[in-house]
Amino acid sequence: MDTRRQLGEFLQTRRSQVRPTEVGLAGNSDRRRVTGLRREELALLAGVSASYYARLEQGYSLNASAEVLNAIARALRLNEAEHRHLHDLAAGSRVRPAARRSPPERMTAGLTQLVETMGETPVLVMGRYSDVLAWNRTGHALFAGHLDPADPDLPRNRPNMARLVFLDQHTRELYADWPAKARAVVGNLRLAAGRHPDDVAISALIGELTVQSPDFSDMWAAHRVKAGGDATYEMRHPLVGAMTVTQQSLQTEQGRTVVIATTEPGSPSREAMSLLAHLTAFTTETQPAKQFWTARQ
Repeated sequence: MDTRRQLGEFLQTRRSQVRPTEVGLAGNSDRRRVTGLRREELALLAGVSASYYARLEQGYSLNASAEVLNAIARALRLNEAEHRHLHDLAAGSRVRPAARRSPPERMTAGLTQLVETMGETPVLVMGRYSDVLAWNRTGHALFAGHLDPADPDLPRNRPNMARLVFLDQHTRELYADWPAKARAVVGNLRLAAGRHPDDVAISALIGELTVQSPDFSDMWAAHRVKAGGDATYEMRHPLVGAMTVTQQSLQTEQGRTVVIATTEPGSPSREAMSLLAHLTAFTTETQPAKQFWTARQ
C-alpha cells in the first residue's frame, strides 16, 4: 500500500471537512475555491510553515515529529482514532519495507476458552483484517448461518467479515441500515491498513473490494476511520425476524477483535435471540447446520 499517498489523501479529506468559521477564521465563503480549509490556513492553525505542510500533504516530508503531527491533528479536530491513524500513516511513510504476507493467525488457548464459556451469547473472534478465527454456535447462526460453521477452523476457508458485508447478499440484507454497518467496517479496515502497510493480504483484500464493490470504493475514498467499540444495529434475521442488537468489539493484546452481540433484557429482541439459540441447539450431525438453515428459510 502506498502509505505516502494515503497520508496525503487523508489530510486533504479531513482538511476539506473543516469549515473556517468552525476554527475562528473569517472570510468570504463566496470567494473560496475549496470547501474547507486552505493549506496555508491549516498550516497557520498548526503553527508550521505553509510550504512544510504542503510537502507533508504531497508525501515529500517524511520526518514530521510527533509534536507537529499532534498540532495538525488538533487543527483538523481529529478524534482519538483518527489521531492515531495519522501517526500510523506518517510512520509508514518514513520507510518502505518489503511487502510481506503475515503467517496465519491462530486462536490462543485463552480466547478459545472465552468463546466456549459465552454459552448462548453470540460471539466471534476476528483477526487483524476481519478474518473470522472462531465463533460459537449462536454467533455463527446470527452472523453467517448460511455458511459452514467449521469454516473458521482452516485458514483457507475462513470467512472475512468485510468481504461478507460488501459482497454477500445475505449479510447485506441482515442489516436494516446496511450503510451504517458498511461504514464501520471500512473505518476499521482503514485502521488496520494504517497499522500494517506492508501486509500484502490487507492490500489484496482492499483491492478486491475496490474492484468488486462500488459502495466500498466510494466509502474507502472518504477516508473515514473508526475504532472498535459498541454499535447498535437493527438486524433482520431470516429465522427469527427483527432484532435490535448491540455489537461490542473488544481488542486483545494479540490484535484480535472479540465481537459479542447482546440484546436488552426483557425485550422482544432478547426473546428473538433466545429463540435463535434454541433453534440452533437442535442442529445434529445428521442434519448439518447448512442444511438446517436452508430448511428453515
